[in-house]
Amino acid sequence: MTTRTQDGSAGDVDYRAIGSGYSTYRRPDTRIARFIAEALGGARNVLNVGAGTGSYESAARAVTAVEPSESMRARRPDRLARAVDAVAEALPFADGEFDAAMTLFSVHQWSDVAAGLREMRRVTHGPVVVLTCDPTLVRDFWLYAYAPEVLDTEARRHPPIEDMAAALGGTGTIRTVPIPLDCTDGFNEAYYGRPELLLDPAARQACSAWSFVDDAVREHFDRTLRRDLASGAWDDRFGHLRTQPAYEGSLVIVRATP
Repeated sequence: MTTRTQDGSAGDVDYRAIGSGYSTYRRPDTRIARFIAEALGGARNVLNVGAGTGSYESAARAVTAVEPSESMRARRPDRLARAVDAVAEALPFADGEFDAAMTLFSVHQWSDVAAGLREMRRVTHGPVVVLTCDPTLVRDFWLYAYAPEVLDTEARRHPPIEDMAAALGGTGTIRTVPIPLDCTDGFNEAYYGRPELLLDPAARQACSAWSFVDDAVREHFDRTLRRDLASGAWDDRFGHLRTQPAYEGSLVIVRATP
């Protein structure tokens, strides 16, 4: 059974509460968009499940968006088509209706990931593309030294890659997506070389994992990171990241064809 939060979301986050900063802090990055477009393979008619405000829909030619959160649907720009109010686990479309389908930064929100991916496979006769994080790599990021509770949450929420591949069936590939140093899409790893930016509470709020930890965790993170930035301890351990052009972390594209 799929349950919804107060704003209609079908996952574990109420985007009415945390989604206000998305337009500022979660702007699509053109370089990540190129990886998504390549995975879609030039498909004309693309389904976007868990579409949110429509980030990365420019990677496809024609998009049908599905988004269960009322607040996120309301934040979609006027230039984009209205999103269908539905959940991944029960898509209101015919078998094989779409050339391709994508879901981006979304599967960790679903109540039944396997059912949602099987539905995407059912309505798609071409590739299904999933942009997600590999939970086995999430804790390798420097943030774990300052807020392990946040990345423990991320690792628990993101489904195992092999489980997603099994649900999609067919022929699958997994590709690491390099994150550019000046990435405009503000998920946690986007700040790999710009730690000061994560001291902004609004930037953290745009990353849903922070909504699962309490004020004590956030205050400890703020206090210890500020201390280590001031003393140079962060730069002693991680300063090489400040000039590293791209970071290969947990961000991956899972692509499956029938």
